[in-house]
Amino acid sequence: MTQQFEALIVNKQENDFSLSIQQLSLGDLPEGEVLIRVHYSGVNYKDSLATIPNGNIVGSYPMVPGIDLAGVVVSSKDSRYKEGDEVIATSYGIGVSHYGGYSEFAQIPAEWVVPLPEGLTMKEAMIIGTAGFTAALSIMRLEQNGLTPDSGNVLVTGATGGVGSFAVSILSKLGYSVEASTGKKSEHAYIQELGAKKILSREDVYDGTLRPLGKQKWIGAVDPVGGDPLASVLSQIEYGGSVAVSGLTAGTNLPTTVFPFILRGVNLLGIDSVNCPMETRLQVWKRLATDFKPTHLEQLIQQEITLKELPDVLPTLLKGEARGRTIVKL
Repeated sequence: MTQQFEALIVNKQENDFSLSIQQLSLGDLPEGEVLIRVHYSGVNYKDSLATIPNGNIVGSYPMVPGIDLAGVVVSSKDSRYKEGDEVIATSYGIGVSHYGGYSEFAQIPAEWVVPLPEGLTMKEAMIIGTAGFTAALSIMRLEQNGLTPDSGNVLVTGATGGVGSFAVSILSKLGYSVEASTGKKSEHAYIQELGAKKILSREDVYDGTLRPLGKQKWIGAVDPVGGDPLASVLSQIEYGGSVAVSGLTAGTNLPTTVFPFILRGVNLLGIDSVNCPMETRLQVWKRLATDFKPTHLEQLIQQEITLKELPDVLPTLLKGEARGRTIVKL
């Protein structure tokens, strides 16, 4: 077995901050029952935050970022997994408090590991990654709250990002009428290819003025944006509709009133992919391998990069320059 391997290491000591590719040995890995040879990882907004000095993501240093990984089991102390099994591991403490996916090897607690479902390759699983998983979890929650394809129009905000792109693709495949919001005019063709029936500007969703209630436009929404735009969306949801929120790119404050909730019966659904129960996690991945699997999966890749290219790519998400998914082949 290879004893030396490469990993991306982020380190911070007082005022010194570094991000570099280093040689590690298996003995450097944290404890975990399952040793995995990582084949693919993904690039998420959270990963980019983990690689800047004040990202407030990493729990302790040094750290190997990368909240997603897919690979093959090398060895396992847990009877549920054996050498040669293809597996996925996302979220929990991975890449935050436990060495993550930007490494040729990872050692993960068994309770964080998901068997690769039939119908997905390891590469496809990482194209999906946490972004696609979050979109799928959002849609499942909306369905559980009564959303069906004949309910009405569904809004997706931040439609060119990872979560937004997947939400548009999955919803359109399921037969929903999707209205997608973006501030990037250059990406309209991309969003239409994913299946959006109508493309809205950011101003169509939030024009800078917050109203207690607005015209009812959408029966449901997938929102990875948060902040003022989310407050505006809530004021425009139809009676009994729901909004699944999973992000905060527009801020953490939510300056809304109680009116959408008490006068229109609107539901605000919080989506957490980090500590999502394993039973639910397995259901989501099963659906991502079957009826939720995006028709245009390859189109959702912005680029496939190597570990060495990763340090130059990570900042692009913080600048809002990403479209779809970037995956890392190790």
